[in-house]
Amino acid sequence: MVTEEFSLPVRVYIEDTDAGGIVYYVNYLKYLERARTEFMRALGFDKPAFSGDELMFVVTELSAHYHRPARLDDALQATALLKDVGAATLHFEQRVYRDDSTLMVADVRLALVAIASGRPRRLPKVLRAALTAQQTK
Repeated sequence: MVTEEFSLPVRVYIEDTDAGGIVYYVNYLKYLERARTEFMRALGFDKPAFSGDELMFVVTELSAHYHRPARLDDALQATALLKDVGAATLHFEQRVYRDDSTLMVADVRLALVAIASGRPRRLPKVLRAALTAQQTK
């Protein structure tokens, strides 16, 4: 079972950094994606879970604030905190931190869509129930 805030350990590798050894800004978004994916997996819903339904989650809105840099070989944590579950949408508050230092925070909104049309689809009942149980109050 997932706790209120899901946390995923992430190590910074050379391919994550720029020429100065600092994590390139877009790679933080990859860390957040991994945390959301593993959050869903911990609930029993891995990526192929929706393939038979021809559904996928897409990011519809993202706001990111970068506070401090991460560097080569840092041990980080990427988190996913589910704030709201809508009919076809999810709202996460996410962050990446090192020790007690917050490096970046993001507000991420997702929608479940049909792959073929890109149109929103309601969350399947089983998924909605599992997510609603994890939603923070």
